[in-house]
Amino acid sequence: MRIYENLFIVKPDATEEEIDHLVEQMSKNVATSGGTVDKVDKWGKRRLAYRVAKHREGHYVLMQFTAGPETVSEFERRLRVQDSVIKFLTVRIDETLKRLEKRRKEREKRAHRRPPSAVAQPSLAAQMLGGDSGAHPAPGLPSQPAPAQSSPAPAQPTTGTEE
Repeated sequence: MRIYENLFIVKPDATEEEIDHLVEQMSKNVATSGGTVDKVDKWGKRRLAYRVAKHREGHYVLMQFTAGPETVSEFERRLRVQDSVIKFLTVRIDETLKRLEKRRKEREKRAHRRPPSAVAQPSLAAQMLGGDSGAHPAPGLPSQPAPAQSSPAPAQPTTGTEE
């Protein structure tokens, strides 16, 4: 069994009852062929990126289900013959989920190998500059006092007449 996501767009003039009926009908189709519907998200009425069948808006519905490949072909066939469905797209996501899970496990494995640092180490740049505020000198470097910064005296305003 594989995990799929199907996003289909229903005509904007369809009522909520019609959309609910269509979702229920498609869920029954998946269930009768041995699959399970994992989740159904109704995104509501949204503007389309481009005109599809003379429509600029549509009701978006996302269904995630677990089924075999023959179920997906039947699911798509039924969506094609529905007059209220403008467009649909089915994507297999189980391989992506496996890849993300593998990445997460590798990240956790690396985190366990790394020793927990109780005291935050200053960055290499801060060590080379002698610390960020001069509170702790960098190991191996002599401690030097911070140079005093002097600002030049403000210039005296001059007037057009000299005495």
